[in-house]
Amino acid sequence: MKKLVVIAATCALLGSTTAVLAAGDATAGKAKSATCAACHSPDGNSTNPQYPKLAGQSADYLLKQLQEFKSGARANPIMAGMVAPLSPQDMEDLSAYFSNQPITRAAADPALAPVGEALFRGGDLNSGVPACSACHGATGAGNPAAKFPALAGQHAEYAEIQLKAFRAMERANDAGQMMRVIAAKLTDPQIKAVSSYVQGLQ
Repeated sequence: MKKLVVIAATCALLGSTTAVLAAGDATAGKAKSATCAACHSPDGNSTNPQYPKLAGQSADYLLKQLQEFKSGARANPIMAGMVAPLSPQDMEDLSAYFSNQPITRAAADPALAPVGEALFRGGDLNSGVPACSACHGATGAGNPAAKFPALAGQHAEYAEIQLKAFRAMERANDAGQMMRVIAAKLTDPQIKAVSSYVQGLQ
């Protein structure tokens, strides 16, 4: 319970800090996005559910991920190769472009939605899992100031892959290890349920 409170408080603290916002040029970003389109589609709404939708994601979160793929803080051999030739301005421009695209929506699995919604909105007190909405917002819109991603509309399969990567310590670019701590307490059925639920958030 104590850890749950600490995580929730940390979310609030990070969300209240002054952020250095991305200042990219969306028009320039569109012109530079052809390589990204192969996996993420021209408008950032990937059709392969293993690849994230970039459309509508906050520019600051996208920029953080590109920077960390480049630095190695977020390990991904494919993305490391993609970002290697990008300049800081390229990354800002691409982030601005994709953040300005509308995300396509999908439905949650009705069989999983009740469990997913309960976790998203209330967490799991028994295992010490805080509500996802504490950091990612009641509508799943994220927290751009804290660089917490929007979850609403994201592919369930991609969300599930990332939660399992945090749980396995294979992804380690979360602030204060928050996601690794949380994911370690989630079961496979819980991960599948909450991933499906956020896919259906409007």
